[in-house]
Amino acid sequence: MSTLPTAVKRLLLGRPYRSDAEPRALLRKRVALPVLASDAISSTAYAPEEIFLVLSVAGLSAYTFTLWVGIAVAIVLAVVVAGYRQNVRAYPSGGGDYEVAATNLGPRAGLLVAAALMVDYVLTVAVSVAAAVSNIGAAVPVIDRHRVLFAVLAVAVIAAINLRGVREAGAVFAVPTYLFVITLAGMLVWGLFEVFVRGTELRAESADFGLVGTGGDLTGLALVLVLARAFASGSSALTGVEAIGNAVPSLRPPKARNAATTLTALAVVTISLLLSMIVLADRAGVKIAADPATQLVGAPEGYRQQTMVAQLAQAVFADFPPGFYLVVSVTALILLFAANSAFNGFPVLASVLAERGYLPAQLHTRGGRLALSNGIVALAVAAALLIIGAKASVTGLIQLYIVGVFFAFTAGQIGMVRHWNRALTTVTVGERRRMRRARAVNALGAVVTGLVLAIVLITKFTAGAWVVLVLMAALMTIMEAIRRHYRAIAAQLDPAGFSPVLPSRIHTVVLVSRLHKPTLRALAYARAIRPDRLEAVTVDVDQRETAALRKAWEDGEMALPLKVLESPYRLIAPPVGEYVRRLRAAAPRDVVMVVIPEYVVGRWWEQVLHNQSALRIKSRLLFQRGVMVTSVPWQLAPTGRRGARAARPGGADGDGYDDGAEDDGGR
Repeated sequence: MSTLPTAVKRLLLGRPYRSDAEPRALLRKRVALPVLASDAISSTAYAPEEIFLVLSVAGLSAYTFTLWVGIAVAIVLAVVVAGYRQNVRAYPSGGGDYEVAATNLGPRAGLLVAAALMVDYVLTVAVSVAAAVSNIGAAVPVIDRHRVLFAVLAVAVIAAINLRGVREAGAVFAVPTYLFVITLAGMLVWGLFEVFVRGTELRAESADFGLVGTGGDLTGLALVLVLARAFASGSSALTGVEAIGNAVPSLRPPKARNAATTLTALAVVTISLLLSMIVLADRAGVKIAADPATQLVGAPEGYRQQTMVAQLAQAVFADFPPGFYLVVSVTALILLFAANSAFNGFPVLASVLAERGYLPAQLHTRGGRLALSNGIVALAVAAALLIIGAKASVTGLIQLYIVGVFFAFTAGQIGMVRHWNRALTTVTVGERRRMRRARAVNALGAVVTGLVLAIVLITKFTAGAWVVLVLMAALMTIMEAIRRHYRAIAAQLDPAGFSPVLPSRIHTVVLVSRLHKPTLRALAYARAIRPDRLEAVTVDVDQRETAALRKAWEDGEMALPLKVLESPYRLIAPPVGEYVRRLRAAAPRDVVMVVIPEYVVGRWWEQVLHNQSALRIKSRLLFQRGVMVTSVPWQLAPTGRRGARAARPGGADGDGYDDGAEDDGGR
């Protein structure tokens, strides 16, 4: 019979899968695209907006560069995808840039890349959810007023869906992603058709506003820096590419080829939507200001700036309101689910790191639904804390974004160049041409991503990018410390040269709180192991109870004398620990075995009605050398009417009932 927690867990997550069901839980290509690439695809909803927002600092004249900045972002995306197609074929194990860097650039470089990716995954969840809440808030003011609360709840929901397993998450996220692509593409195609074919003049709600730069119209070096910042913000469209490289093990065979195909589809869809959005926004006169209250001239008092997607949807579907609500709703939904890319990439990367000893071993274990549950929960908690700290602000979070991912891009591409250099010395002449071509692609990727990384660091360092660098360094230091810990433990557990020495004697101590059935069973067990010395010990925390126990002990004519330990502060564990230390000090070659009678209540919620003395005693004694702790359980029937019937003779356990207010061998 399942307990209540188990029933709730199964209701939320479903029945557990057998280990041999794992191949059936892998992703097909048509599901892999929405599941693994939803982050990059959804970035088309906010990356163009970020370009317009940054350029607004230089005034309206800077908007003439929006398309050129978008083309630059598209070129970088194409180069990175081409490089990653080489990565997934050469390293399909799921380590992604971490494995490439660790293998070709050294363990420390690989670890720094892993730290960068993990930080970026957390930011991906935070930015995606914050952007989703911002879009939903445009239509529902109550959500905008409580955006932090709704953002944290959204993270919890996405995590719960992923905990149900990769296949189930794919079924949930595939429909919204494809619906977003179809809806947004439909809006853009129709809008561009109206503008360029039918000659219709589309006007966004902000088209008639003036736009004033925060420092006037910038020129020269100042304008170059603004363009660089706009390019850096627009490069957020590249996030999510690395998730496919890290999640190759989640795909069906042939894994590497399917991953490469998914990457190509990602590039085509993202570039098409990104450039179309910029062109249509420019034609519709969309203005996105960093500070609408001071920069937008002619805006009505209390004007609330809409997102770029909302403004375009209003312009395109001015005569068809359902179209506007459909686009805004689907966009909000995909931004919400875009975080799912990180929920696929982060747990796999954490699992690889845990397998190699750089993270806690629990992150390598799959849950009942064959999902890497601990990694999913860890990512959800970290993202929720970041959202709370940043107050769910997209503008604030975007400054921390893409630093880590471009560091990983650059290191991964450099690592692939070294990989091909080594491979060229070991292959036949016929394979060298293909490898040289692949090396050229990765070399171009290294140059381009390195340049973008430099731009991002220069333009965003004081705005918050330095925080990411600090987090990367801190996480790398923590992982190295974990690795040292596991190595030290392994060295101490190594059986080489070990020659066991038998103890001189076994001194057994049975802890007694009252004379009842659990105590009698514990005494019987202690006698059965035939120790060299056996004694019963109690702790005096209440003089009347201790006197009653002594009387019951004498009336029961127990064969063992009862030793009483004084406890002036009414504690149980410290006197027991001190007594055992004295025994060990008096006979260092002896082994002290502490036997603790415990009874196990019939229902999980009854546990809160009893103290946890046994747990506290064991926690203290397990750190003492030469001490063994043995629990002797006594299973009780459930209390209440049904439990009382079960406790009667002929019931489920006629000897299982106990009315004690104490448990665990103590008070």
